[in-house]
Amino acid sequence: MLWLLVAPLALAFAYFALLDGWYLVRVPCAVLRARLLQPPVRDLLAEQRFAGRVLPSDLDLLLHMNNARYLREADVARAAHLTRCGVLGALRTLGARAVLAASCARYRRSLRLLEPFEVRTRLLGWDDRAFYLEARFVSLRDGFLCALLRSRQHVLGTSPERVVQHLCKRKVEAPELPDDLKHWISYNEASSQLLRAESGLSTATKDK
Repeated sequence: MLWLLVAPLALAFAYFALLDGWYLVRVPCAVLRARLLQPPVRDLLAEQRFAGRVLPSDLDLLLHMNNARYLREADVARAAHLTRCGVLGALRTLGARAVLAASCARYRRSLRLLEPFEVRTRLLGWDDRAFYLEARFVSLRDGFLCALLRSRQHVLGTSPERVVQHLCKRKVEAPELPDDLKHWISYNEASSQLLRAESGLSTATKDK
């Protein structure tokens, strides 16, 4: 009978040792919570808040929240955000999907052990190929903006305009993007052109 105890423990150990266990649990849970337990958000540009706390597993050698953890938390919050505002559902209905094509982060102050924070996510706008989102990490101790992340969600199988039209049941004009975001988009385009030239690819070949 000992194997009845050992086998589940071995499977749990293998799951967390060989796979990114917590991530594979948290994202589906965040999506299910947003879909089943939280009201939908009708305003596509509305800010949504996702609560978090710095755990021991989040720390680096300086006992700050590891830089990579900000990207992880933003990923979970973004999945919940896109679920509540209906974008993920619209993509599924249209037989399309969205993938993270680019991101950038600015760190302003460290988050420390057990410090509570919120990831405040909002959709900044879209173009003919991608949605652009912002995630603000705000400490709940004093309201300080500790980190700012921007991300480009590249849409495959349809266009952002069609996704928005499906949600709103009408054609919607994309909002004007912030100037700093436009600079970042220009940087990404310039980087893509350089990398295509290095690889000997035609400038007509598009990446994400």
